[in-house]
Amino acid sequence: MSTISLRRDHDLIEKVIKSMETTVHLLESGKKIPESILNPVIDFSKNFTDVCHHTKEEKSLFPALGKAGMPTHMGPIAKMLMEHEETRKIGNSMEESANNYFNTDDATQLIADMKEYVEHVTEHLWKENNRLFMMAEARLQNVSKQVDDELNQIEKIKLEEIGKTRDHYEQIEKEFSKKISKEFS
Repeated sequence: MSTISLRRDHDLIEKVIKSMETTVHLLESGKKIPESILNPVIDFSKNFTDVCHHTKEEKSLFPALGKAGMPTHMGPIAKMLMEHEETRKIGNSMEESANNYFNTDDATQLIADMKEYVEHVTEHLWKENNRLFMMAEARLQNVSKQVDDELNQIEKIKLEEIGKTRDHYEQIEKEFSKKISKEFS
């Protein structure tokens, strides 16, 4: 299947989103979340989700779908590109509000940004998993190995550019989930 690599990314992103939801509840109840827990999540959101995952879709899947006859300037691809830009905006805002939170202990904007990020990314992943990827599987049957190889190569290049590995981000997810449930339950 041409979307195996992307579905693996979605699984990892969804796990981080679940822990972010717990973090929001903790912040709302007045718990102090240290930088050592929040900063890796911001890094994950900006670098893994946006730089790595979105680039894989934008540089490989979407062009392959365009070659297979799906319009790229309108419809599902154009909508996903707009949503990627929105994810970027929310991620940047979340980073700013986290820095403000570390300096002032005021979690109001951070809570709002994290809620918006969780809601936006959850809906976006659902659309891709249940709509776009189904279309991709149907349209890209003849080139699925090529697309999957290209996706894996883009992931390798993007992660090398930021000096990280997939294992690093999988570890962030495991640590985040463990720390949030252990330290604050």
